[in-house]
Amino acid sequence: MKNFANSVKRFLVSEDGPTAVEYAVMLALIVIVCLTAIQAIGTNASAKFNEAANALT
Repeated sequence: MKNFANSVKRFLVSEDGPTAVEYAVMLALIVIVCLTAIQAIGTNASAKFNEAANALT
């Protein structure tokens, strides 16, 4: 148990913890931007396909 406490203490003191959190936040923001862009493209594509289908009928 003492070994575990020492490793947790070293992790909290080192710079690796905050760096990992920063990378996780950046990754989350990138995923949100990508999902928003994909949704916008999908909506626009759907509208164009519906427009083309209505023009054919």
